[in-house]
Amino acid sequence: MKRQLTELAGWLNADGQHMENTIVTGASIDTRTLSKGDLFIPFRGEQVNGHQYVQQAFEKGAAASLWLKDEPGAPADLPLIFVDDSELALQQLAREYRNNLTCKFIGVTGSNGKTSTKDLITSVLSPHYKVRKTEGNFNNQLGLPLTILSLEDDTEIAVLEMGMSGFGEISFLSELAKPHFAVISNIGEAHMQDLGSREGIAKAKFEIIDGLQDDGKLFYDGDEPLLRNLVKSHPAIQTVSFGYSESANLKLVKMESGDGGSNFNVTGIVEGDFTIPVFGAHQVKNSLAAILIANELGMSQEQIASALLNANLTDMRMQPVIVKSGALFINDAYNAAPTSMQAALSFLGETGLRKEKWAVLGDMLELGDNERTYHESIAHQLNKIQLKGILLYGPRMKWLYDELMKTGDDSKIIWSEDNYEPLIRELVANSDKDSIVLLKGSRGMALEKILNGVMEA
Repeated sequence: MKRQLTELAGWLNADGQHMENTIVTGASIDTRTLSKGDLFIPFRGEQVNGHQYVQQAFEKGAAASLWLKDEPGAPADLPLIFVDDSELALQQLAREYRNNLTCKFIGVTGSNGKTSTKDLITSVLSPHYKVRKTEGNFNNQLGLPLTILSLEDDTEIAVLEMGMSGFGEISFLSELAKPHFAVISNIGEAHMQDLGSREGIAKAKFEIIDGLQDDGKLFYDGDEPLLRNLVKSHPAIQTVSFGYSESANLKLVKMESGDGGSNFNVTGIVEGDFTIPVFGAHQVKNSLAAILIANELGMSQEQIASALLNANLTDMRMQPVIVKSGALFINDAYNAAPTSMQAALSFLGETGLRKEKWAVLGDMLELGDNERTYHESIAHQLNKIQLKGILLYGPRMKWLYDELMKTGDDSKIIWSEDNYEPLIRELVANSDKDSIVLLKGSRGMALEKILNGVMEA
């Protein structure tokens, strides 16, 4: 963004001071990450009042700042815009700026895999277009507007991740971004405690169509009956499905793991062989959305295949890491829910990359009243895999530990409630070049610390 402060004030229908000849090139709500030329947006909460950081923001290079009308002490010598509500002002600025942009917008949501899908789409398109994507977890009612305001005028494609915890949130983000393409990667159990059921989750994710352009398209997981039903109830929407289903517009027919990642074949709208540099059938499925969108934009199969082969995904998503002992760790520790846990364990059971297999699992969070059942049910899948060790971390994993101990070998099962060290010691002592180790748990469990501990040992 590069706009006169007076223009921004006009977008907000707000008054200000010292606005003439002030150019704004971005927006920030945090002085720690503020860039020169940013408009600083202070929030006033119960614990912290952002207005106390306005002076610091200018010292770090801010071009201007918002200021709440009812906040006393506005500095008389600084360029300010006076507003009633900082959050609403941020969102209105993003709404107006988005309407000034000519780039294509792609919205991505899903219970699991939305970040990987966003990364895969970006990786496929980046060699041929100027693409910007949501960075980090800027996928909510504050992060998405900040991402939009960070776009340069010559951006050709914006890939925006959309997260939520309740009904109405995806709808708000979609109507703000007005995507040309929307993607729903899958429907899982994350946020079950807020939405009550998988049906509720599907309904909340499907809100992404609310802001879809009139001629836009929805790309969705065609293996999910809940999404198929929602699609049928919205016949006016242009839709494209992907998955294993015979009826999918892009069908995954064959997949295998190799040293460089996952090789697979598709038929339908696009025909051919592709490779992505990460493991897991769920990651392959995420890549189908990227193939479809690239094809929609006119890229050839050869261009798509070349870009996917060199895809760059955010860390801790089925990320292969070889440690000093030669053991291959699959770092999938960014997050976990029953669906993604099942997918990761399916990969572990099927892979032939190493003969000795370890599962290191952490608590799955935000599962609501059925969290115990979800944790205990993992035992059924684990018992089907020939594992050298099962290492469990977190208070909820005690439920799985007790379930496994009913039939399992206690010599290979270790549970620790709040200490990584026993698990690190076990891996350092007993894993080697013949070992493959899956790390999988919710973000709050920070299982990457186990990998870091092994690498430092």
